[in-house]
Amino acid sequence: MVAQLENTNQCHWMIQIYPLLLLQDCGFRFLALGLRYLDEDLTDGLYDESLSAEQLQKLLYLLESTEDPAIIERALVTLGNNAAFSANQIVIRELGGIPIVGNMINSHNYSIKEKALNALNNLSVNVENQEIIKVYVNQVCEDVVFSGPLNSAVQMAGLRLLTNMTVTNDHQHMLNGYITDFFQMLLAGNGSTKVQVLKLLLNLSENPAMAERLFSAQVDSSFLSLYDGHVAKEILLRVLTLFQNLNDCVKMDGHLVKSAFNFHKGSLYSLLYGQECAQKMRALVHHPDVDVKEKVVIIT
Repeated sequence: MVAQLENTNQCHWMIQIYPLLLLQDCGFRFLALGLRYLDEDLTDGLYDESLSAEQLQKLLYLLESTEDPAIIERALVTLGNNAAFSANQIVIRELGGIPIVGNMINSHNYSIKEKALNALNNLSVNVENQEIIKVYVNQVCEDVVFSGPLNSAVQMAGLRLLTNMTVTNDHQHMLNGYITDFFQMLLAGNGSTKVQVLKLLLNLSENPAMAERLFSAQVDSSFLSLYDGHVAKEILLRVLTLFQNLNDCVKMDGHLVKSAFNFHKGSLYSLLYGQECAQKMRALVHHPDVDVKEKVVIIT
């Protein structure tokens, strides 16, 4: 139940009949307990101290009870900042906060989506939280990463969440149907997007169980241009590490060698083990950067 009192000369009030009251005063929002103002604004994204469980509960209630996009954004930012604290990752889960934040992904407001994804990203550092957050993986892929604006903040937020969710092997299989899409995004995106997609692909490539799925992905031949010597080091080293990880999987698993005959032309396998890639590896041996040279030596 919400009652609104309006003072046209000074400010707008929105009073929620609950312990948490919200006052919007001349463009600045303050939280109050009862009729007593608190010293801090719990929705202030610059709030850099860990909130108590009681304060976090109030923020979660605020998220559920308001439709004001500005308040929702600020509450999500504050929750996301506090979710960087390991203790709060547990508290927010135990308060039932993960589904409340996850529900914000459904917003048509890209900024709210982004803030919700950022909060989930911090929450996903906790392995137990991942068991709850995994229900949003497909939605993040379908509604954010592959349908949102390319190189946008919301797309990057989705990619960061998926990267965190693939740090362990537990949920990597949920991305099986999107691997070709990730390679397409890798080629289409700007430098920042390329780096983030590569971080995700590197997580997958470190799991031998994902190697065959990665090798079979249909990848445009322009992928090999990422192995050119002029490519930015942060990208070049990562695509070389991707090759190295997959190459290690081949050495460890004879099954992959036998499966090579089943990898179609245009697959990642056919590109990495084709003549053009071999030529690029030989050229990179003479790269001026020591780290790049070392990677190439390991691969070849």
